[in-house]
Formats: sequence, structure tokens, C-alpha cells
Amino acid sequence: MFTGIITAVGHITHVERLGESAAHGVRLTIATPAGYLQDVALGDSIALNGACMTVTTLPAGVPHFTVDVSAESLARTCGLDRPGPVNLEKALRANDRLGGHIVSGHVDGLGEVTRFEPVGESWALHIRAPQALARFLAYKGSVTVNGVSLTVNSVHDTASGCDISINLIPHTVQHTALGTLRPGDAVNLEIDTVARYVERMIHASAPAAPVAAG
Repeated sequence: MFTGIITAVGHITHVERLGESAAHGVRLTIATPAGYLQDVALGDSIALNGACMTVTTLPAGVPHFTVDVSAESLARTCGLDRPGPVNLEKALRANDRLGGHIVSGHVDGLGEVTRFEPVGESWALHIRAPQALARFLAYKGSVTVNGVSLTVNSVHDTASGCDISINLIPHTVQHTALGTLRPGDAVNLEIDTVARYVERMIHASAPAAPVAAG
């Protein structure tokens, strides 16, 4: 589990294909800031741009680690198939502050950045979300974008899904990889866990009434 509060920006420095066919995944080498991996152990979970991954190698005294990304994960996420900056978050401990919201690290779908520009001291981020996720997005609700817990400022439903707007404060732009986004970029989206369960409870079929004997 995670909170969507990014703890560092790493950099994918190397992408190694684990086979020649489309059924094979990749091994990523991720460089981190100095000291970031001091409390990380082999097998720990770290979210990369919102996708939960397992640390597969952790060389002693070297600020980098590797993860293996399956073909399935590559097909359902973005930003994990090429070198570049990635948002990092270590798994939540039981005694940690829940500064964002409950995040599972499982990407639900891809959105598209339609606008990203400064407005006053902040930045306006507009994303087109797919129709399958539209019912989970609400005004003042939570959404995870490339692993970052954010608040939805507006929702506009369209025939193909919905357009959401988000306000990013300067701290978020400076301390995450969201500052590198451009219109047309794809982003990983994870819906709020609470919204997921509410939708299931509302639409689940009610059990059939028992038939009286006789």
C-alpha cells in the first residue's frame, strides 16, 4: 500500500529486454538520490510512477536498484519502457502518516494530458480520462496521477470519457516528475479505493429473496 506522497524522483537509466517476443518484459535500472535506499531491502515494494514493483537487485553502497516489469504491466502503464524520470514511493508502514490517500499501486488506466500551464503561482493540469474510469472521478475526490495523490477540481463528462482538471502547487511541480509533462503525454491513473468499493456495492446484484415453503 502507498499514499501517493512521492518520496523521491528517480531516473530509469537502463532498459534491458528479457526476451525477444511481445510476451517478455523488461528489467529496469533506476538511479536514486544518495541515501534513498538505506532502509530498502531486496524484495521490498516501490511504486514507480504509481505502479507497484518489487526490488530485484540492490547492490550494496550503490544508489540504484532494479525491478522486473512484466509484459502485462508494460501494456497497462506508461513511462516504464524507456529511460527518463520516474516518481518513487516506498511502501507504506503501519505507523506512517497517511498524507495523501490510500493507494494500491495498481494502475487502472491511462489518461492523456490535454493542458499543462502555469496559472498564477500554480499549474493547471487537465487530463482526459477513459470512459471506464469516468464514474469513479468526482469533484474534490482523489485520483493518483503517475503515483501522485491529487485532488480533482472539476469533472466534465464527454462521449468518450471525462475531462478532469487538477491544480498543482509549486512544491508538487518541483519535487515530482509531473513538472516534465506536456500536452499529449500519457499518464498512469489509479482511482480512489473507496470509490471502487462504493461502485461495487451500488451495482452488485441483490441476493434473491428466499422462496416460502408450501
